[in-house]
Amino acid sequence: MSKVTLKRIAETLGISTATVSKALKDYDDVSASTKSKVKALAEKLNFKPNSYAQSLRTQESKIIGLIMPEIVHHFFANIILGVIKSAEKEGYLVITLQSDDSFEVEKQQLDLLVDKDVDGILLSLADNTIRFKHISNIINNGTPVVLYDKISKSIECNKVVIDDKKAAFNATKYLIDIGCKRIAHVRGKLKPQTTIDRFKGYKEALKVHGMEFDKSIVFEAKNIASFEDGKNAADEIFLNHKDVDGIFAMTDLLATGVLVRLKELNVKIPKDISIMGFSNWFLTRITTPKLSTVDQPGYKMGEVAFKILLEEINNTKKGIKAPYKTIEVPTELIIRDSTK
Repeated sequence: MSKVTLKRIAETLGISTATVSKALKDYDDVSASTKSKVKALAEKLNFKPNSYAQSLRTQESKIIGLIMPEIVHHFFANIILGVIKSAEKEGYLVITLQSDDSFEVEKQQLDLLVDKDVDGILLSLADNTIRFKHISNIINNGTPVVLYDKISKSIECNKVVIDDKKAAFNATKYLIDIGCKRIAHVRGKLKPQTTIDRFKGYKEALKVHGMEFDKSIVFEAKNIASFEDGKNAADEIFLNHKDVDGIFAMTDLLATGVLVRLKELNVKIPKDISIMGFSNWFLTRITTPKLSTVDQPGYKMGEVAFKILLEEINNTKKGIKAPYKTIEVPTELIIRDSTK
């Protein structure tokens, strides 16, 4: 059976293809009777509009790109859901890609999305992205880009973030408020802004509360999403820093690794050491004891990121150059059994 086209509907009804197109789009200059006939026949024939032809006429693909370091991460999985649900309401398709925290892969994926003529791109930077010309070139060539979560302050574009420094400050402050006197920090390499800001928040909380910063109890994980790196940090703390009574880890997986290993070493949690994570992964509710953490609202961030991108796409179509803005999504502490 041949594909149903506008032309076929027009010939069947004895009207022009332009009239059929207008009727399907509810143009005011087409009579209600004609609209009714066109829509009834289109439904009967199971007519599907040619999206490629539409994109040529409207100069938009109705496709956006979404690039993230890691899809299986609970936080990023929620972002995907927030973006896709929001995009569906506006008739957009989302191409989701994973950079594996690789600068080279990130560049390749951005080129791929540009080649697909997407209307805009949502991007969370790879950990080892320290040069940004590839992103600036895309923006300068007219494709809207919104950075979310892992951003760079060097790139001029719209951004959606949480206040990592403030969230880390509050997490560390809570440990201080419940009586912790010596608080260790488990973090990643100081490359992405998220790691830098969480480290700054930790240090500032110590300073504000008159506690000395000691770099010997700051542990650098090779991979911030590594359970094993958390266990390794716990070994170091248990063997060489027995006076530590509080630990703030920059991710829940690191914190979970710390918690599990300390329990294996017969450390009582939270009696001997209180532990705070970051992100509010589902696993924080099933550890024993359940893990206190910072709630990082991924779904909300996805919703907001798409909204900002859509605004920029619409402004670009109208030739409007609006000032770039940074939207902050609020966080909150989730207190469970791993803290006193």
